[in-house]
Amino acid sequence: MPPSHGHGPSPQPHAPIPGVKNLIAVASGKGGVGKTTVAVNLAIALKNLGASVGLLDADVYGPNVPVMLGTNEQPRAIDERTIIPVVSYGLKTISMGLLNPGDKPLVWRGPMLHSVIQQFLRSVRWGELDYLVVDLPPGTGDVQLSLVQSAPITGAVVVTTPSIVALADVRKAVEMFRLVNVEILGIVENMSYFACPHCNGRIDVFGHGEGERMAANFGLPFLGEIEIDPQIRIGGDTGKPVASLGEDAPGGKSIYNIARNVAARVDAVKASSSPPTVEIL
Repeated sequence: MPPSHGHGPSPQPHAPIPGVKNLIAVASGKGGVGKTTVAVNLAIALKNLGASVGLLDADVYGPNVPVMLGTNEQPRAIDERTIIPVVSYGLKTISMGLLNPGDKPLVWRGPMLHSVIQQFLRSVRWGELDYLVVDLPPGTGDVQLSLVQSAPITGAVVVTTPSIVALADVRKAVEMFRLVNVEILGIVENMSYFACPHCNGRIDVFGHGEGERMAANFGLPFLGEIEIDPQIRIGGDTGKPVASLGEDAPGGKSIYNIARNVAARVDAVKASSSPPTVEIL
């Protein structure tokens, strides 16, 4: 589905998305840190905790959300300005991977990317949502800026690994969001440690505690750590995310803990940005 060039009034920049209470961007300074895994499982955990949730796959160059949700259903377009999202695991979902299935690469420039992000935000019939989770591409490029320019973001979650090498990449992502005045909800450390099934010991494959130290250095909340568990990877590869199996599934406890922390941070951000109430005597 190419970007629409339909007529009619365009929404104002930063106009709220009708029905969407909170927009959460999930970002990373570089690829390979499990950002999409975190976005998908965070969205499912929030939904299973009682919220109504949508998942927008804005990683247009590497749209892996359909694989992780185990769906290849195509969204329906009612008209030029109305797209019905696919529902998977109770999430309303849109992804370029559902519109452009297969291995055909996308060779798009900035204006085209801006147009498709606008369509995903404005033309999809999201309905009433407590959270719209947006899986951003890695890095700090056109798609990130298009999102920031297009809609009011409640806050961003930055995903990293415990490697010291990842520090510079986290700094880029943090500075980008601060530059455009987007609140950072906090940092998630993925692939944090491996729990040995034989000795029940903890093996710090990539180091330990660097995500928490990064958060402290940047003055940001640390939202939690997710362990290395084969079931998390298998769940993503087979379209059965571990969060869908509940809090007691391998890796489930840490994911649900992070979901609760994200929800609490969203509430805190909204409370601090609300205009003070005036009591009339």
